[in-house]
Amino acid sequence: MSWLGEFALGYGLLAAGAQGLSMMLAAPKCRRRRPLPAPAGAPQVTIVQPLCGVEPFLEATLESTFALDYPQYDLIFCVARAADPAAPFAKRAIQRHPERRARLLIGDDRASPNPKLNNVLKGWKAARGPWIVIADSNVLMPRDYIQRLMAAWKPRTGVVSAPPIGGAAASLAAEFECAFLNTYQARWQYAANACGLGFAQGKSMLWRRDILEAQGGIERLGEEIAEDAAATKLVRRAKLRPRLAAGSFPQPLGKRSWKEVWDRQARWARLRRATFPLYFTPELLTSGLLAVGATALGAWDLGWRAGPWALGVALFWYGSEAVFARWAGWRMRPATFIALVARDAALPWLWAQAWSVDAVEWRGHVISAERPKP
Repeated sequence: MSWLGEFALGYGLLAAGAQGLSMMLAAPKCRRRRPLPAPAGAPQVTIVQPLCGVEPFLEATLESTFALDYPQYDLIFCVARAADPAAPFAKRAIQRHPERRARLLIGDDRASPNPKLNNVLKGWKAARGPWIVIADSNVLMPRDYIQRLMAAWKPRTGVVSAPPIGGAAASLAAEFECAFLNTYQARWQYAANACGLGFAQGKSMLWRRDILEAQGGIERLGEEIAEDAAATKLVRRAKLRPRLAAGSFPQPLGKRSWKEVWDRQARWARLRRATFPLYFTPELLTSGLLAVGATALGAWDLGWRAGPWALGVALFWYGSEAVFARWAGWRMRPATFIALVARDAALPWLWAQAWSVDAVEWRGHVISAERPKP
C-alpha cells in the first residue's frame, strides 16, 4: 500500500464522477425536442454561409437552408474564387428556389490569416437586418434552425452557437469522428455552458449586428486564428455571454478516411491549445482509458482485485456515454463502442501533438496556430 496507489484510485474514481456530472449538466440542453413553430412577427434574419470545395452531402445541406420554417430570412453564399467547385452547387440551389431571397457572392477579402473569415466578410457587409447567422456549409439545418438559435438569446447574450452532432457515418473512421464530436466535445461544451463558461462554436453563430459592430466589427474576429475563439473572447470582454442553442444540429459525415479525421482533430486540438491553453491543458485527463488504468493500478497497489474495479469504471464510463447518446438521439451503433475506446486511446497523442506542432492546415492553407500578429 502506498500514497501512489491511493492517489491513482482516487483519480480514477473522481474522473468517472466528473464524467457522470458532465452528462447531468449537459443533459437539459441535449435532449430531443419537438420542432419549434414559426414565430409570429419574427425579425429579419440573414444566413451567411461560406463555401469552399465540395463536401459529402453538400447538395443536401444547401437544400436544408432553403427549407427553414421561418417567415423572414435571406441567404448569402460566399466563395473566394469563381472557380470554386462549390459555386455551381450554390447556383443550382438558388435557381431551384426563386421564392427565396438568396445570392452568391464571389471575392476574397484578405483581412486576416483566417481564410474562412475572409470569405465571410463580404456576406456580412451585404446582409440586411439586425440578426445575422454565420453557418458552415456542412450543417444539415432542421426546419426550426433559426427559431432554436433565437430562443437561446437571453439578456446579456453576445452570441449564440451550437456544436455539430456527427451522423450518417459510412466508415469506421467516421464513427471515430462521431465519438469525438458527440458524446465528447459536444457534451463537454454543453456542460461548460451550464457552468457559465460558454464558448462560441464556429459551425453556427447567431449575432446581433450592433453588438459585434460596437466591438469594432467583424474584422475583430481575425484577432485569433479561429473565429469562434475570437468571438468568445470578444463577447466576454464586452461583459456578455456566449450561449448554446438547445438540441443539436446534425453534420452528416459519410465516408471518412482515418487521415481526414486525424488531421481535423489534430487541427482543432492545436487551435484550442493556442487560443485557450488553460482550458486545453486538463483535456489530457478526460480519457476513459487513463481513468480505467489508474483505477486498476490503485486497486492492485491496495491489495484489492484490480480487474473488477477497472471493469466497473469502464462499464460506467462507456455505458453512460451510450445511454446519453441514445437519450439525446445521437448516433449509437455497436461500432460506436469501438470508436469510443479508440478515441480515448488517441486523446493523449492528440494532446501531445497539440503542444509540439504549431502549423495548422485548412483546405490547402497552412498557417500558424498562434495568435495573429497585429
